[in-house]
Amino acid sequence: MMIKQTKYIGILCAILSAVCYGTNPFGALPLYEEGVNTATVLAHRFGLAVILLAVVMLIKRENFKLTRHEFKVLFSLGVLFAASSITYYQSFHFMDAGIASTILFVYPVMVAVIMAVFFKERVTAMTIVAIVLSLIGIGLLYKGGAGVSLSVVGIVLCVLSSLAYAVYIVVVNQSSIKMSSFKVTFYAMLVCEITLILYSFTSPELYLQVLPSRRAWSFAVWLSVVPTVLSLVFMTVAVHHVGATPTAILGALEPLTAVTIGVMVFGEMLTPRLIVGILFILFAVMLVVLGKDLRLRSITHAVSRLWHWR
Repeated sequence: MMIKQTKYIGILCAILSAVCYGTNPFGALPLYEEGVNTATVLAHRFGLAVILLAVVMLIKRENFKLTRHEFKVLFSLGVLFAASSITYYQSFHFMDAGIASTILFVYPVMVAVIMAVFFKERVTAMTIVAIVLSLIGIGLLYKGGAGVSLSVVGIVLCVLSSLAYAVYIVVVNQSSIKMSSFKVTFYAMLVCEITLILYSFTSPELYLQVLPSRRAWSFAVWLSVVPTVLSLVFMTVAVHHVGATPTAILGALEPLTAVTIGVMVFGEMLTPRLIVGILFILFAVMLVVLGKDLRLRSITHAVSRLWHWR
């Protein structure tokens, strides 16, 4: 009973993490529209997150001390997340946020491969089906027009971002450190902030700016709280409860979140293509949630019928 409860807590946290992270473009793109550069967006995102997490830790009276081993692990996490964020946000300058989010979602495949090759984790047929379903579903969510050419630079940036995020998840999963999710996220974001400040010196175009308006500050606060603090805290809990691969697969809800907000908030059209894409993603999520309680033959039959209906 306790094992099932732990599993469901992990799954719930993975879903919440994905939904929170899926709101990234809704904070970043308005800041770009106001002329704020990538380094400044990320520096404010991580800087405000560090302050918020420090306040939470003080309220909870958590110890800020680290051992040498803990410092090495958390330093690695910070650098990895900074690399993932920099490349992801830079890709917005070369392609639509929608397709960038789509390409980014190769990270569950990367997580599964890394866990199988380096840590001998068994990849089940159910896991493979879930990954394939989520990839198909996300592909259907992309609404790019016919004849749209993809930027090679943008694709490379997204793939690098995906790889860095995949390694981040694996490190969280494999690390032996015992501390709260808030403490893990605090130090990871602190290293991120330092990395971003150093990154801002690499190009004249990446200098740190003062945010130009209250509107810009509101989006910066949103970025620091929702797709950063909440997403990473939930993700850390999820990885420790259900593992790296299931957490990554449930990340399919990230682009689904963007589509849902687009339809409900901005009045975008809900087409049959989007509906089918959503159904594929929900099938993938169902596989992860129910796991061994489902029979693979029944699922593949249902998916086959759904594909023919499309």
